Amino acid sequence: MKDKVNLAAALASLAEPFQPRIAGMLNDYKVMVAKAKGEFICHAHPDTDDLFLVLAGRLTIQLRDRDVVLDPGELFIVPRGVEHCPRADGETQLLLIEPRGTSNTGDAETSELTARERWL
Repeated sequence: MKDKVNLAAALASLAEPFQPRIAGMLNDYKVMVAKAKGEFICHAHPDTDDLFLVLAGRLTIQLRDRDVVLDPGELFIVPRGVEHCPRADGETQLLLIEPRGTSNTGDAETSELTARERWL
C-alpha cells in the first residue's frame, strides 16, 4: 500500500449494499469494506474461510444449525464449505477478508448480487 485507508471515508463512498470494494491486499488476501442491508444469497466457499468483522450496525449470519449475531467490534469466521446467508436488518458496515479471486456469492449461481473485484 502506498497510503493509509480511512475506513469511514471508504464506507461513505459505497452506495449499494453487498458490493464490496478492495481497500488493500494482505499477501494474496483482499481486505475489503462493504455495506450490507437486507438478506444476501445463501452460499458456501468450498476452498476458503470467510471473515466478517462488523464496524457499525448488526449482521446476522444464518447457518443451517444456528444464527450468529454480530455487533460492532465482533467478528466471525465462516469455515470453508459451510453454507451461510448474511442478513442485515438495517445498514451494516463490514470489513471482509478473503483470498483474491473469491466470488462474494461463492458456489451459488451468478446473480445480480455477484460483485466483480473492484478497488476503492
